Amino acid sequence: MSDAPDVTSGSGGQRELVARLRAVVEAKDAENAMLRAELEAQRERYRRLELRVAELERRLGQDSTTSGTPPSKDPIGAREQRKAERTRERQSSERERRKDRKRGGQPGHPGAGLARDPDPDERTEVPPPAECSRCGTGLEGAERAGTWWSQVRDVQITRFVTEYLLPLLTCPCCGKVNAAQAPPWAHPGSVSYGPGINTAAVLLSSYGNVPSERTANLIGMLLGVPVSPGFVDLASERLSARLEDAGFDDAMQAALAGEPALAADETPVNLLDPHAGLAEADAGAPHVLVVRTPHRGLTWLRALGSRQHAAITAILAFFTGFLISDGYGAYQDLLPQLAGVQQCCQHVIRRCRAVTKLGPGGLQSWAAEVIEILREAHQAVGEALARGDPALDAELLAKLRQRYDEAVAFGITHNRHRDWHDGNHPGYALGCWLRDYKEQVWLFTREFSVEWTNNCSEQAVKAAKRHQAVSGYWHTPRTLARWCRIRSYLDSAANHGLTALDAVTRALAGDPWLPASAA
Repeated sequence: MSDAPDVTSGSGGQRELVARLRAVVEAKDAENAMLRAELEAQRERYRRLELRVAELERRLGQDSTTSGTPPSKDPIGAREQRKAERTRERQSSERERRKDRKRGGQPGHPGAGLARDPDPDERTEVPPPAECSRCGTGLEGAERAGTWWSQVRDVQITRFVTEYLLPLLTCPCCGKVNAAQAPPWAHPGSVSYGPGINTAAVLLSSYGNVPSERTANLIGMLLGVPVSPGFVDLASERLSARLEDAGFDDAMQAALAGEPALAADETPVNLLDPHAGLAEADAGAPHVLVVRTPHRGLTWLRALGSRQHAAITAILAFFTGFLISDGYGAYQDLLPQLAGVQQCCQHVIRRCRAVTKLGPGGLQSWAAEVIEILREAHQAVGEALARGDPALDAELLAKLRQRYDEAVAFGITHNRHRDWHDGNHPGYALGCWLRDYKEQVWLFTREFSVEWTNNCSEQAVKAAKRHQAVSGYWHTPRTLARWCRIRSYLDSAANHGLTALDAVTRALAGDPWLPASAA
């Protein structure tokens, strides 16, 4: 028997040991790789959560100056905060108020107070003062120094009943008894309410945004005339039917078609039963579309089943002039038929102001530069119009456009690779949009008939938002369409010098005011 070591057995053991060690190392490497991957995933998730929190904080900080949010939805204290910011800006600028300048209207300002009526309906002399207001001496038998005056304007609500006597005449030919025609708001053999009470019902429900039951209560309290909620609803239905029969919508469309420029905007609304009376349901939320003239005082509200492009383009298919709108794509679909589109610069300013609040540091100051450039361009257009110039100075316009292009290019370059929680950074998205739609942003500098903002339509949109805020909803598409027609009629008639009572009385008589086509 040999005492030599078993080399073969030892080599095999070493190989086995090395194999086991290699397997352990590979397993540890795989585990480390997995842990590193999980760590990277956690870091990426954490980074995205940070960006998302920043985006949510940005949205919470938005108000009517940085988004399309109406001022009524601004957070509590936002108005005071904006006032403080404007005060700080004014104090740091050269436009600081002069120390000798008083607050309020300046000399020469016409003011908006009540003026004395030179021919009052009634003059009443009040008893003279009994004693001196300075020393208390009795003034009985004192010399009269003249007369001072105090004028009060008021209304007197007088209820009255008019009975129309309708002559009956017998036909000598066939013997039929024929009755005279009663006024449109009267019904033979029954009692009805006249134009004044109908106007009160329509105004309270359409302008006051008061539900029918409360409208009936208010009419009873204010006018002393008990009416029912059913009458209130019927008053609006009757007025809408008269307008429809007279072709009000067709006349409004014909008048708007002749305008050189129109403004359009839309807003979502709530319907209790959005599909009542419709053959098929629209996919989307009901909206109100507002089409308005910047200067002639025509306002046309239309009820939409949804905000789909086809619904908007179908209503505006008649128009071929310049359209002022926001960046919604439905209005871009109308470009082939339009003379041009003016992007609302107020929307642009809000978006730019929102981007300026994003970090880091003053990197987004390019957006503030865009705001300043657009305001300078608007001021230059106003000055050119005041001088009677047919166009803006070409050299000035070129310099403004160059500054705009440089600012936008800076915003695109410095935000192209900046992280954001979802998609592109808002600064990059805004810069690309300003670059792609710059001709529509600058249209007002080439066409002086076009306003640079869509504010007139946004103001008209507030009517639907206010009604919804007070009443909560409309019942059906029909009641929404009825409300839109009545608001369009009363708003436009008022802008052309008609009182609400005159407008409603004419409509009930079958002769409503209709807009004339533009020359």
